[in-house]
Amino acid sequence: MNKNDLVAEVAETSGLTKADATKAVDCVLDIITASLKKGDEVRLVGFGTFAVANRAASEGRNPRTGEKIKIPSSKRPKFSAGKALKDAINR
Repeated sequence: MNKNDLVAEVAETSGLTKADATKAVDCVLDIITASLKKGDEVRLVGFGTFAVANRAASEGRNPRTGEKIKIPSSKRPKFSAGKALKDAINR
């Protein structure tokens, strides 16, 4: 399922127009993104938790030349599925 499929499903299930469903989906995604940017966690009880994980700087190698390179530290989004979501998938 891609974003267009999700929007169509939200529109059909909720009775919203596709334009309104698109705004709703975009709004939810924007709010989650903004919260993660601030370093906050987004916890959707029963569904899961979106959080930011810090990745430490490390040293790697260029596979072509074998030369050492420094990989800078970074932040990455992380999602942990909630119990209800795990249970729903495993039924």
